[in-house]
Amino acid sequence: MARELPFIAILRGVRPDEVLAHARVLAGAGFQAIEVPTNSPSWQDSVSQLAAAYVEDQEVAVGAGTVLTVADVDALAATGARLMVAPNTDAAVVRRAKAKGLLAFVGAMTPTEALAAVAAGADALKIFPASVVGVDFARILKAVLPREVPLYAVGGVAPANLAAYAGKGWAGFGLGGELYRSGQSVADTEAKAAAFRRAWEALRS
Repeated sequence: MARELPFIAILRGVRPDEVLAHARVLAGAGFQAIEVPTNSPSWQDSVSQLAAAYVEDQEVAVGAGTVLTVADVDALAATGARLMVAPNTDAAVVRRAKAKGLLAFVGAMTPTEALAAVAAGADALKIFPASVVGVDFARILKAVLPREVPLYAVGGVAPANLAAYAGKGWAGFGLGGELYRSGQSVADTEAKAAAFRRAWEALRS
């Protein structure tokens, strides 16, 4: 994924009739990836729409989050999307995702979970909740990982504290409630995305 903003938008609760409008402003802002959690209304419909809209865009990955079971992986693969985000470390889920040709972003909090996810073939680790483990956790965890794996901080990351994570070994950030809440307008999503973009650009200047 090569978009300039290392952000994964988590659209929990988004509906199929609105998902493309929200995705459009996020992709336009430069977001790296967009996920629709499986506990959203008719999530497969939403993900299928995203996959169809962005199949030619190799810079923005779209897919599902909160993928908990092998059956979820199969349902996701059937949509044509290529990103699988799991909140936990389940080796069977990770292996099935890789067998289906999906990018596997796997949830972990402890070194034990992180090492198990890497052993199963995870492409990246979603460290959740980042607000609990702290901004220095990525650098600490990297010391014990057997190979280079991107670490994404998820949970509690906001424009106001993004600078605290800078230079601490994080490859990117998963943005949930600080970016999108079920029922909010596209204008609100656009404004929040712009705030994250400004915070990121301030770090790069």
